[in-house]
Amino acid sequence: MAGRRRYGREEPGGVGDQPAADPVAFAREIVLRQFDAKARTRAELVEALAKRGVPDEAAAEVLDRFTELGLIDDGAYAELWVEGQQRRMRSRRVLRQELRRKGVEAEVVDEALQQVGEEEDYEAALAFGRKKAASLTKLEGPVRYRRLVGALARRGFSSSVAHRVYREVLGELPEAGEA
Repeated sequence: MAGRRRYGREEPGGVGDQPAADPVAFAREIVLRQFDAKARTRAELVEALAKRGVPDEAAAEVLDRFTELGLIDDGAYAELWVEGQQRRMRSRRVLRQELRRKGVEAEVVDEALQQVGEEEDYEAALAFGRKKAASLTKLEGPVRYRRLVGALARRGFSSSVAHRVYREVLGELPEAGEA
């Protein structure tokens, strides 16, 4: 029995959203399809399988096998995520929150964040500050200050880092009472 077509591929042999006769094969196909889009954490894959009605035993069997083969590795995922997000100029605190929201265990997150120290955090903030400063040149001092420091705060950087970046990038401090 042919399944419906999605993105040019046949769905596994179930009817509608009902699992196929072989839940392990159905789970395997779902996991492979998830990996087609991007790397995933084990928790994200568990959620995707649960949404499609895959029995827990079949999901565990497939996920354990993929983990055994090294295709599911939350530690490697977290390290790559941290590296990529640092290039996107995000703070350590935000990286921790995002990885925890993706279901990565706290110990794995801590290990991945060991590569990001205070200096790397500051460098990411400084890179973002330099990029953002270009759009602030025509604004008055207090407005520049609020916008740059606010943008850094939204990316998770501490106020001390934000003020340090502001002084370095724009070379000035707001006058008393302006900020």
